[in-house]
Amino acid sequence: MAEETLSSRMVFEGRALKLRIDTVKLPSGKETTREIVEHENCVAIVALDDADNILLVKQFRKPVEKELLEIPAGGIDPGETPEDAVRREMREETGFLPQKVERLGGFYSSPGFCTEYLHLYLATDLVPKPLKAEDSESITLVQVSLKEVTGLIASGAIVDAKSIAGLLAFLEYQKSADLV
Repeated sequence: MAEETLSSRMVFEGRALKLRIDTVKLPSGKETTREIVEHENCVAIVALDDADNILLVKQFRKPVEKELLEIPAGGIDPGETPEDAVRREMREETGFLPQKVERLGGFYSSPGFCTEYLHLYLATDLVPKPLKAEDSESITLVQVSLKEVTGLIASGAIVDAKSIAGLLAFLEYQKSADLV
């Protein structure tokens, strides 16, 4: 049951996002507003090394005033494919270039108010090949055993939604791959 958009007004345009307010007509006929954050699509990466370690990044996130443990992720630059973005982001955030990149799926980050879609990938066959990005200097690489992942999620050490979704999707993928 779709909502008909009656009008749309841009109220903020920043470097990373835009905010618009849409006036909509509900299926019941009632009119209301929706605040919508427009954000470009991104990639989220489950990186697995040859020793079955998952590569995570630790970084301070200002909106929550905490350092979070996350899977590598980032924007897709203009003219870049999601696979190209995976390779660039991996080099910038982890210092490794994946020789194999495989799509695991994707998901919306917060569809109640945001347009962002995350393309989820598995990155393997990692070789050292760092690429410095100006916003990656405060990122710390953390390698955790694949066996530790569910415990880190259950304990609250990993609280980032894209990381939880990505890691759980990978664990399910791995189960089905082991059956083949």
